[in-house]
Amino acid sequence: MITIHELRRKYIEFFKARGHAEISGKSLIPENDPTVLFTTAGMHPLVPYLLGEPHPAGKRLTDYQKCIRTVDIDAVGDPSHLTLFEMLGNWSLGDYFKKEAIRWSYEFLTSPEYLGIDPEKLSVTVFAGEGEIPRDDESAEIWKSVGIPPERIYSLPREDNWWGPAGETGPCGPDTEMFVDTGKPACGPDCMPGCHCGKYFEIWNDVFMQYNKTADGNYIPLEHPCVDTGMGIERTVAMLQGKKSVYETEAFTPILEVIESITGKKYGAPDNDPEVDRSFRIIADHTRAATFILGDPKAVFPSNIGAGYVLRRLIRRAVRHGRKLGIEGTFLSKPARAVIDIYGEPYHELVENSARILEELEREEQKFLETLQKGEHEFEKMLPNLLRNPEKIMSGRLAFRLYDTYGFPIELTEELAGEHGLVVDRLGFDEAFKKHQELSRAGSGQVFKGGLADHSETVTKYHSATHLLHKALRIVLGDHVAQKGSNITAERLRFDFSHPAPMTEAEIAEVERIVNEQIARDLPVTMEMMPLEEAKASGAIALFGEKYEPIVKVYTMGDFSKEVCGGPHVAHTGELGRFKIVKEQSSSAGVRRIYAVLEIVWN
Repeated sequence: MITIHELRRKYIEFFKARGHAEISGKSLIPENDPTVLFTTAGMHPLVPYLLGEPHPAGKRLTDYQKCIRTVDIDAVGDPSHLTLFEMLGNWSLGDYFKKEAIRWSYEFLTSPEYLGIDPEKLSVTVFAGEGEIPRDDESAEIWKSVGIPPERIYSLPREDNWWGPAGETGPCGPDTEMFVDTGKPACGPDCMPGCHCGKYFEIWNDVFMQYNKTADGNYIPLEHPCVDTGMGIERTVAMLQGKKSVYETEAFTPILEVIESITGKKYGAPDNDPEVDRSFRIIADHTRAATFILGDPKAVFPSNIGAGYVLRRLIRRAVRHGRKLGIEGTFLSKPARAVIDIYGEPYHELVENSARILEELEREEQKFLETLQKGEHEFEKMLPNLLRNPEKIMSGRLAFRLYDTYGFPIELTEELAGEHGLVVDRLGFDEAFKKHQELSRAGSGQVFKGGLADHSETVTKYHSATHLLHKALRIVLGDHVAQKGSNITAERLRFDFSHPAPMTEAEIAEVERIVNEQIARDLPVTMEMMPLEEAKASGAIALFGEKYEPIVKVYTMGDFSKEVCGGPHVAHTGELGRFKIVKEQSSSAGVRRIYAVLEIVWN
């Protein structure tokens, strides 16, 4: 019976034997995609290379990548949805294309040496075509050539077999998906792969990046088409093991056993109320996701904005379901230790950052327990008036006040109200919450978590300027300065760096002077690929918490700056204009933040 660790190993070995370089999975916090808070797919860290940037490891790559998707948080608790999941992937960056990708997919799935799936149980789908983009007849013919009969090759529309860009723009194209017949009866005469009745299980997806979607909605053929594939580890193992749910595999059973030991309840017991098992799954999933987020080299911490808000929501939802199972006090560190034990080998950062993970979970749990006490106390104060209402309805406005003022979850308000024969006006709450979200969005603008807004000419200039700024800060403040994050748009750059105190006006002026001096020198910007250790030995600065490949890109700006970096750069520093720091402030403990702009210089 194949395990999650065996599947990960077999997959990587298979593609390494076929000329693929194994690369390291990247952070959960995306570096070059401001449209999402977390890395949601294995392709995210590779977007620049899918668009034509040369990858230091070559044109054939394979890896396993931790991912988080937050759109289904409310659905987590059923037997299938997950917040955190692992993706296996292999890529061709302008090298092989559909023929090799499909044949290797078929071989890995059916070969007894690998997954050993009965070929008779395999069905596939291809893109049916739309508008100027034709049906993917090429993929259909390749599937026939490996032995899939025409009656098990289905043409499906865009919503099923088209892979869009990671954001609003970028590489995209048709895909072909592989399904295993589970043996369940068809739900009707139109049952086919993609149906949600459970007869067909999607096991793999080969995406053929043939186009670049532009901002005006056009699809431009890529000069060097690429292949991007994905296989979800947890779901695939559950299917191969014949399990009804991912929660019955070794990815979750040790975590669930810890929760059992805390609660004295048994997960999956025949006489369980369905809500008991749902709470078990929510605690296990959310603790696992929170552990990975807190253990990430670029960890975010619980907060009220962005990725930190998602993390806080995961932790607090897990705590609330712990209370539903009768758990009093803090407890998440115990299942978190099980997560670290399960995944410590493939993800060393969980072990290295275990103290931080456990401390932050404990701190956030304790804070939320205090919040719950305050919210429950406030509810008790409201209760006499609520009970006088003959309709026994609690207004959405009051429920939202509990949420907005005390962080009290609406689900818990509904639970408390129900215990006293009251019903919460959920529609009114949802309307108040929606209005709150709209006001928040209007006030906060676009969300960025590091990296670049795009690869436009202006953003490229600002990104290049951060290299000069980084080196100038080290000259003025000292070698302890290290980049702790960046956020770059077409309007300005934001640069976070380690430094214990506010900069003086003289220090700010000197940094500006040094940067503008290097711009005036019109230094050439060159790039070399070299082994990471050689890069470090040559004096190149490597960024914080980054997992680098054995071969890296090193950008040098004349005799001034040398950094390991993968982003876009100008050819000469003279292209940048005049550099001006507009604000210097605190970012967090021991970290300062600079906002700067580039002004046009008129000759």
